[in-house]
Amino acid sequence: MKRAKSKNATVRRRGADEMLPEYDFRRARHNKYASRYSKGALVVTLDPDVAVVFPGAREVNDALRALAGVVKKHRARRSSRRTA
Repeated sequence: MKRAKSKNATVRRRGADEMLPEYDFRRARHNKYASRYSKGALVVTLDPDVAVVFPGAREVNDALRALAGVVKKHRARRSSRRTA
């Protein structure tokens, strides 16, 4: 009489890098947007109200660069006050 193997026993013997049998990627498609992102790029999700103001990556980056300039100037002024 053969003993039925439990599901947990099968999972324990499977290597950490192997997929479980219930994951079926035969009908999966490649991400068509992956080529748009360069290595090192950071993907951020904007809230809908912000996305209305900044419709694209260029506008978001321009606004953040302008803000970064203001922050740098503000920090420089604060540190010069402390040394005086």
